[in-house]
Amino acid sequence: MAHPTVRTTLALPADLLEAVDRAVGEGKARSRNELVARALRRELAAQESAAIDAAFAAMADDAAYQAEARAIDAEFAAADWEALRRGENPR
Repeated sequence: MAHPTVRTTLALPADLLEAVDRAVGEGKARSRNELVARALRRELAAQESAAIDAAFAAMADDAAYQAEARAIDAEFAAADWEALRRGENPR
């Protein structure tokens, strides 16, 4: 399903626009619009990924999170051991 489009104006450095036009001319995109939209999607995805990575990194320094993770690990330790034992000796 195609997303609706909205016309806008962007001011780009001349060398960047030339590179965009070269890429379009080489068939790497059908149009300036397609190339810019694809680039923006990639950039926004990279920013989202960086935010997720930062949240995980913060967990490493969060004492409360670490304590909860250890408690969960302890609760599942017996079940993990039982699953391993059954995998080695199927009944």
